[in-house]
Amino acid sequence: MMSEVPDRIAFLGPPGTFSHAAVDRFFGHSDVHERLSVANIDDVFLEVEAGNAGFGVVPVENSTEGAVNSTQDCLIDTSLTIVGEIYLPIEHNLLLKDPARLSDVRRIVSHKQSLGQCRLWLRTHYPDMELCEVSSNAEAARLAADDPATAAIAGEVAARFFDLTVVADRIQDRQDNTTRFLVMAREHAALGTEHQVAGVSTGQDKTSILVYTENKPGALFRVLEPFDDFQVSLTRIETRPARDSMWSYVFFVDFEGHMQDDAVKNVFGKLAGRAVKIKNLGSYPRARV
Repeated sequence: MMSEVPDRIAFLGPPGTFSHAAVDRFFGHSDVHERLSVANIDDVFLEVEAGNAGFGVVPVENSTEGAVNSTQDCLIDTSLTIVGEIYLPIEHNLLLKDPARLSDVRRIVSHKQSLGQCRLWLRTHYPDMELCEVSSNAEAARLAADDPATAAIAGEVAARFFDLTVVADRIQDRQDNTTRFLVMAREHAALGTEHQVAGVSTGQDKTSILVYTENKPGALFRVLEPFDDFQVSLTRIETRPARDSMWSYVFFVDFEGHMQDDAVKNVFGKLAGRAVKIKNLGSYPRARV
């Protein structure tokens, strides 16, 4: 019999990443839920599917960089259900072990992407500073914790995890950069006292589905038309080639409403005759952006 660990949460590590911050935002900062850091997004799904964790948290899209392809691929194959979502502002901070020694800093380290997202700020404030790329923001924070001459660019959770001081906050060039994360589970479950039970309509819900179609003219229109007919608002649609069938496509569709709603049932009824296959990924409480 498979043993499940409902209070363990798998996330894309190492600790101190924005995925770690998303876990804290959704489940809180307490030690009630054990954190399980894994090496890649596929492993988040595998740990939950195997029952080694009760929940998994994965990034699915970013407001400036678009969809996370690894997560989309896993959603196609997984038997897991989406039970929640988180919108996390991506806020970068300059972190230091000892703020009194700011003048001793000789290098700033961070992930390549974070350095790029803070390019203008760095050019203005530290035009001659050595900038070093590392594997993750959490690794940058670890290096800064070990070396007073090293400053890191990372999020607030990394500062807390590695006991660093924020000497400059929100230094990213764009202030609207946000990543959406999904909370995955093997079945609908109670998510904690601050959350509804996933799978039960709250009146403020979102549903995610996959729609498989043949590659024929008008395929996208035939997918979208039922939502317009029954006044169900789409919040996201992405298209990717289906991996299990040549020349067919899968649409990732998010929309407002719950599978228990009459309008959503009507949409599914009409879609059923237009799609090769429909996969329901789950209905869950809609997060505030």
